[in-house]
Amino acid sequence: MDRAITVLEILAQQKDAGVTEIAAELGVHKSTAFRLVGALERRGLVEQPGLRGKYQLGFGIIRLAGAMAAGLDLTQQSRRVCEDLAAELGETVNIAIPSGDMVVNIDQVRGASAVVTQNWIGRQNPPHSTSSGKVLLAFMRQSDQRRVLRGHLEALTPSTITDPDALRAELDDILERGFATAVEELEYGLNAVAAPVRGITGEVIAAVSASGPSYRMTEDKLLPLGEAVVKAAVEISTRMGHMEVAS
Repeated sequence: MDRAITVLEILAQQKDAGVTEIAAELGVHKSTAFRLVGALERRGLVEQPGLRGKYQLGFGIIRLAGAMAAGLDLTQQSRRVCEDLAAELGETVNIAIPSGDMVVNIDQVRGASAVVTQNWIGRQNPPHSTSSGKVLLAFMRQSDQRRVLRGHLEALTPSTITDPDALRAELDDILERGFATAVEELEYGLNAVAAPVRGITGEVIAAVSASGPSYRMTEDKLLPLGEAVVKAAVEISTRMGHMEVAS
């Protein structure tokens, strides 16, 4: 069973592979690899499109994945990861999703160092003013992004980015580094960092963020904090069914 699962992981990473390649990866004889692949092929989990001899994942995988995805709940799957992140950083961790042209927080975990007891669950914010919102903006469809940038970008504090060109440049930076920051852009004295959470098909479905007072979450600390939040986002994405494909 372990070997059969490894065959599926090999095909997920390499797109396709022959029996010789699979046998080499598993460290088994070709005949053993052939029997494993044959069993998976009979169940529709692998197939041979076009030229024979090369196998790839079959549509049976989609059937199984779809059944699991239907039962996945973002808050349930992310809760333990958020608790671990909040414990690691000592700050408040939130999960946010798009809600029309706004962003709404759907779950929250407070870290041991959190000094504010404010409940962010259910609160809607304009996406340009928060780290979570900027993540969702950066990864959304270009047509939707353009509509938001053409709208009214309210200045909630003097640090809120209200110039569409400046915001677009920051969104490009977010795509490159993989996370967003907000430095007193929603509220005075509040800094945050957020990273994208992906669903089973790879689309960004949410953002996970860590926020705290600016005197503790200083700008020079946002980079290492961002790396921790990205790691948590990847773990949540995996729990939501997303599989990273090796390039």
